[in-house]
Amino acid sequence: MKTDYTSKATNEEIRARFDQDVERFSNLDTGQKTIIDAPLMLELCTEAAMYVNPQAKELLDVGCGAGNLTLRMLSRIPGLNCTLNDLSLPMLERAKVRVSGQTTGQITLIQQDMRDLELPSDQFDIILASATLHHLRDDADWENMFQKFYRILKPGGSIWISDIVTQEAPVLERMFQKRFSDHLESIGGPQYRDHVLEYVDYEDTPRSLNYQLELLRKTGFSYTEILHKNSNVAAFGAIK
Repeated sequence: MKTDYTSKATNEEIRARFDQDVERFSNLDTGQKTIIDAPLMLELCTEAAMYVNPQAKELLDVGCGAGNLTLRMLSRIPGLNCTLNDLSLPMLERAKVRVSGQTTGQITLIQQDMRDLELPSDQFDIILASATLHHLRDDADWENMFQKFYRILKPGGSIWISDIVTQEAPVLERMFQKRFSDHLESIGGPQYRDHVLEYVDYEDTPRSLNYQLELLRKTGFSYTEILHKNSNVAAFGAIK
């Protein structure tokens, strides 16, 4: 049965929320505090990218926000040409200011839905995608996006993803949703918990880690790897 996503947030609604939240997302400690283990996943994804592609020149950050992940990548591999993609123009403008002071490479901004990205084949050494793929909707969205990633990566290039994930067993999904709810309450109280859960339910349609790893393999990636999984979040990637 085909899932109906018409009740989910539109791109315009998602963009509008992020347009108003640039300051928070310019600080890793506050911008990603809803994501369990966000700093650790950032470290693991950028370190893995450095090990796999130490001579990298071209980076694509999908859903870059205010540029936190790109900044960490530049601390590992200086001088990268950085292509930054996001729905939110204020986020992109803040990312450009922050990133331009940390690289001698070229910075390219693309304000666009990631599903509509049209980029040359074999262009990038590294693709990073943090807390953004959960906005994809149906299977066609996911399949087209992962095929796009494969096409635009150079041979030997790698993609590293950190995001919320679902569990395939409903009973375990309930378990980890309870843990996520408790995490939110611990950092902001019941009102904050309810606020975050409300917009997550309205905006997000994540998939399981198994689903995404299998899709990476199906797309043609030579190696897939899980870097970290805790509760409802995971960091993982693949090498072309």
